[in-house]
Amino acid sequence: MPGPLFAATLKKAANSKAAGALIAIGHGIVEFPLMFLIFFVLSQFSIPSIVQVIVGLVGGFLMILMGIQTFRNRHKNEESPVSLKRDSVLAGVYTTAVNAGFILWWLTIGTTLILNAQLFGFVGFSVFAGVHWLCDFSWYTVAALVIFKSQRFLSDNVRMGITIFCIAVFIGFGTYFMGFALLSLINTLI
Repeated sequence: MPGPLFAATLKKAANSKAAGALIAIGHGIVEFPLMFLIFFVLSQFSIPSIVQVIVGLVGGFLMILMGIQTFRNRHKNEESPVSLKRDSVLAGVYTTAVNAGFILWWLTIGTTLILNAQLFGFVGFSVFAGVHWLCDFSWYTVAALVIFKSQRFLSDNVRMGITIFCIAVFIGFGTYFMGFALLSLINTLI
């Protein structure tokens, strides 16, 4: 699903061919505990709609702030490869943790997938979790490599266009999640 994590991958990949793999590691740092938490606890309960609204509002707001911050820093250059590696992992953690869509997906559709994997016990669930993350890892690694390798063909204007696209994705998804959360809240109150 295109979203903030993919936008962060595109942005970071301009400076590092390892960005996709590192972002996927950061993504996994958030995703694995959430999957196991759902497996052990949340799959036993229904999730109140007010919790989904709060997640949507907070996550959407943070994504908009992230887009604004990226816009403010769009002309700054990354300092060193060491910070790029650390920053890529942190970008994976951050964009995953504040992505309301990611959290809502795991609390709804993802929970259903986990319940199906539960039919095969803990081993079945573990295989599901591992394969799911390996798919994410492969996708973000390949996408970053393609972006990194194509740098010699990209002018500064094209790079700025990619940055502006990434900013629009952050702000667009943040606005969408906040709007969807507000509509859900209105429907709940009516």
